[in-house]
Amino acid sequence: MSPEFDGRTALITGGGTGIGRATALALAALGCLVTVTGRTEATLRETVDEIEAAGGRARLFVADVTDEESVRAAVGDTGRLDFGVNSAGDSGGDDLKPLADYPTEKFDRLVDIDLRGLFLSMKYELRQMREQGFGSIVNVGSGAGLVGVPGVAGYVAAKHGAVGLTRAAALDYAADGIRVNAVAPGLVETPLVATGRSPELMAARIAAHPIGRIAQASEIADAVVWLCSDRSSYVTGIALPVDGGYTTR
Repeated sequence: MSPEFDGRTALITGGGTGIGRATALALAALGCLVTVTGRTEATLRETVDEIEAAGGRARLFVADVTDEESVRAAVGDTGRLDFGVNSAGDSGGDDLKPLADYPTEKFDRLVDIDLRGLFLSMKYELRQMREQGFGSIVNVGSGAGLVGVPGVAGYVAAKHGAVGLTRAAALDYAADGIRVNAVAPGLVETPLVATGRSPELMAARIAAHPIGRIAQASEIADAVVWLCSDRSSYVTGIALPVDGGYTTR
C-alpha cells in the first residue's frame, strides 16, 4: 500500500457500485480513509469489506443525494474532508425518446439525482473545505455532458448542468485553496451500463468509441485519483474526457 494519501480523508457518493466503488478502492489503496455513501447499505458494506480485506480503511454512511438533510449529515460525519468524489447518479435507461416525446417524470428524476443531488453534495462539501482552507472535489460526469446525444434529453441536460456547476464552483473557490474538477467518462463496464442491454446494443455503443472497447471502472478511477492529488495542483474547472475518443469524433 502506497502512503501517498496517508492522513487524508475522502467522501464518495454512489460508493457502493461502479465508478464510485472503484474510486474508493483506489484512494484507500493509497492510504486514504474513505467514507462511502449511497442509498443501499448492502452494496456500501461490500465496498468497505473489500477495502478492509486489502488492508485499507473505510466506513459507510447511508445517504440519499436528493435529500438535503441526508447529504448535510453525511458530509458532517466525515469531519475533515480532503477529497469529495461525487459519483451518485442515474442514466435513465435505454428507452430513447426525442425531446417532444420525452417523459416529464423521467426528466425531473434525472435532474433531481444527477444535477440537484450533485449541487447538494458540493454545497456541503464546499462549506467544509472552505472552513479548512483546502480540498479537492471531483464530479463524475459523462461524455453526454460535453456533446449532444439523441434520445436522452434529460440525461444530457443534467450532465451538461453538472459541468456548469463544476466550472462555477471552481471559480467561486479557487482563492480558498479548493479545486473543483470533473471527469467525463465514455462507456464504462458497470452494473448500471450492462443491466438489461442486448449484445447488439452494447456492440453499437462500443463501436462509437474510437479506441474500440468498453472502459473498466478502474480506468476512470485513475483519472479521479489524479485530479484529487497534488499532481494536478494547477488544474481546476475542467471536465476531463476519459472516453476512448468518444467526444473527439
